[in-house]
Amino acid sequence: MTRGQIAFYTAFLAVLGAGWGFTQPLTKISVSTGYQHFGLVFWQMVIGAVFMTAINAARRKPLPFGPRYLRLYLILAVIGTVLPNSASYQAAIWLPSGVLSLLLSLVPMFAFPVALAMGLDHFSFRRLGGLACGLAGVLLLVAPGTAMSMNLPVIWILIGLIAGLCYAFEGNIIAKWGTLDLDAFQVLQGASLIGAVLLLPVTLMTGQFIDPTPPWDLPQWALVVSALVHVVVYAGYMWLVGRAGSVFAVQVSYLVTGFGLIWAKIILSETYAPTLWIALAMMFAGLYLVQPRPKAALAQAAAIGDTDL
Repeated sequence: MTRGQIAFYTAFLAVLGAGWGFTQPLTKISVSTGYQHFGLVFWQMVIGAVFMTAINAARRKPLPFGPRYLRLYLILAVIGTVLPNSASYQAAIWLPSGVLSLLLSLVPMFAFPVALAMGLDHFSFRRLGGLACGLAGVLLLVAPGTAMSMNLPVIWILIGLIAGLCYAFEGNIIAKWGTLDLDAFQVLQGASLIGAVLLLPVTLMTGQFIDPTPPWDLPQWALVVSALVHVVVYAGYMWLVGRAGSVFAVQVSYLVTGFGLIWAKIILSETYAPTLWIALAMMFAGLYLVQPRPKAALAQAAAIGDTDL
């Protein structure tokens, strides 16, 4: 990448981080009156599908529905939205918004072992140390019996980690296999449509369907805004993975965490025990260590940069 490209991608990364971080307090608001995860994710998919369909119609980009395209839509719908957002909505009932943002900083650390397993990266003790720092930060959040303990429930911390693990798989899958001949907006339209169709019967059978009839309350507005921001940020993230590589793109976790804490303070007036800031420092140290050497990162970005995102 040239210096100009790096500057542009970095600025784009900051915008993604601010947007993604903004959705964290909105998630907390969405679950504040008892709405359940399947209903919330279903409407998130519907809003995303409508928004992306309108954009692609204006762009005159038809959506193909052959078997290989449907397989791509299904995979990205499940690991990119259904599983991570269902986990996040459930965890948001029990965890502060800032902690949810903090857990997302583990995406690059999860991405490292996933990339190793998929043959996209090489083992390094330095990066293994980074992974250990990140996990130690998580353990610090749930450590019992300390004066600084936040008394966070372990089970919901583990469920909250599912989102980061899913995003790590997603980034590496896109980096390795691309998105066929589709661009990011077409992929997101297809994934949203398939996700909505997949979740509708589940939402109805579990009694989690949310009535969209006006007037809307604050949690419903939070869901709508979050869905629109999510669909734009998600499309941007997939585009960035294809252009700059998964190693560069997952650094958005730094910004998601930082902006998520800022938005939680502004919107929800959250305050945290000293433990969280120590855990944040450990996770950021882990993020620094887990990044590959610059030459390796540039080589991977160059190899991936010709995909059709």
